[in-house]
Amino acid sequence: MSPDSPIPFPIPVLGIAAQSGTGKTTLIERLLPALVSRGLRVGTIKRSHHAFEIDRPGKDSDRMRRAGARQVLVASAYRSALITEGDGVTEPQLPRLLAQLDPAALDLVLVEGFRHDAIPKLEVHRRALGRALLCLEDPRVIVVVTDAPAEIPARLPALPLDDPERVAAFVAAWLSSPESRAG
Repeated sequence: MSPDSPIPFPIPVLGIAAQSGTGKTTLIERLLPALVSRGLRVGTIKRSHHAFEIDRPGKDSDRMRRAGARQVLVASAYRSALITEGDGVTEPQLPRLLAQLDPAALDLVLVEGFRHDAIPKLEVHRRALGRALLCLEDPRVIVVVTDAPAEIPARLPALPLDDPERVAAFVAAWLSSPESRAG
């Protein structure tokens, strides 16, 4: 698959794109309750450029991982988690990560941190940071959520950064459109 080919997945995938420190995670955190209140089942994938731990030292799963297990699946009636060891060099690929999700249990996947992947994107832009708009270079940006709507190209809708309900309404409308299934 070429970098410009749409990523196939049976349900809509929407990227949340911006430079680091712009507020992507904060927007997602505020957007999720607004989407869930509309009856949507939303999954998320977040790329991190740092090593991170999700396990507590000394717990059985941590001990198994440290002993050499490449994958550890922890499961209970409340939640499950798959811990996969990487090689420290190879970045995870979005199609592989999407394949680990259960699309039958979801209506939408929000993806943070894969801004160069071929998926539709919601761009987060803060004028005060002085960074260039991604939508000027990325034709897959479908909306810009911003504190400076006057700067956004006329071809794109601009939504207020401080109004997650309006952003959720846009996402819900997009989900009901054929464009959400086009990749």
